[in-house]
Amino acid sequence: MNTTKTVEYPVRGAGLGLRRSMMGEDMPASAVDFLEVAPENWINVGGRYGRWFREYTERYPFVIHGLSLSIGSPSPLDLELVRSVKQFIREHGIRCYSEHLSYCSDHGHLYDLLPIPFTEDAVHYVAGRIRRVQDVLEQRIAMENVSYYAAPAREMTELEFLNAVLEEADCDLLLDVNNIYVNAINHSYDPAEFLRGLPAERIRYAHVAGHFNEADDLKVDTHGAPVIDPVWELLEQAYAHFGVFPTLLERDFNIPPLPELVGEVAHVRELQARAAKTASGARGIAGSPGEVVYAQR
Repeated sequence: MNTTKTVEYPVRGAGLGLRRSMMGEDMPASAVDFLEVAPENWINVGGRYGRWFREYTERYPFVIHGLSLSIGSPSPLDLELVRSVKQFIREHGIRCYSEHLSYCSDHGHLYDLLPIPFTEDAVHYVAGRIRRVQDVLEQRIAMENVSYYAAPAREMTELEFLNAVLEEADCDLLLDVNNIYVNAINHSYDPAEFLRGLPAERIRYAHVAGHFNEADDLKVDTHGAPVIDPVWELLEQAYAHFGVFPTLLERDFNIPPLPELVGEVAHVRELQARAAKTASGARGIAGSPGEVVYAQR
């Protein structure tokens, strides 16, 4: 019996978030496998920034990670934004569009990512909005598990809520490993157990990033520091459980020189290679009748 399964990913390898501050820096062609931007920062941008961005989208595979869809907002969906994103995807050959499972607007932008209540009503509401966005885009989107610092009106766990939304909306998952670590500290749960509860077939790629240590029991997701060892270790656990998936380094503040960022991307590649080698050896020893094939789409 053929037990081979194919898990499709939009990109492969190790990626980096591209920021305007990197303009003028020389990125070696082999330094990263793919790049990511926020579409809101680049839609309709022309001039030298537009030309620079076009050069990169012609050289590298790209994914986009939105900032202002505000999927959990009580306000109507911004369908004009969604249509602009759709055009942007087509114009630049974008491989995947992801957004935050949160909200950031209510009769205007709130300039923060706020938590959606973990309730059945919220599951139905958010899933319906995700399906509407997917219908307009004519493609699936990936929702990111977000960091949060309060859980208002909570009726279920974060994991139960996330899985329920993914299932009802029939959308994909952007797995943020740092957010799992941060939330596990702040809300006292086991990050490895959380990982094991996620649907492998919905993962499209992952984020790793640094955070700020406010206190031993309070971590703040800032993307403003290097990735710490416990987050790297959690990423290794994710590879061991799910297999190797595309992983991107985020850095939004206190951005160091490009060689330092490329060094962290190289560490992602090292972990991926180690995990792939370990998995290959385990299959050989066990004589497993099937294997998982990771395909780029």
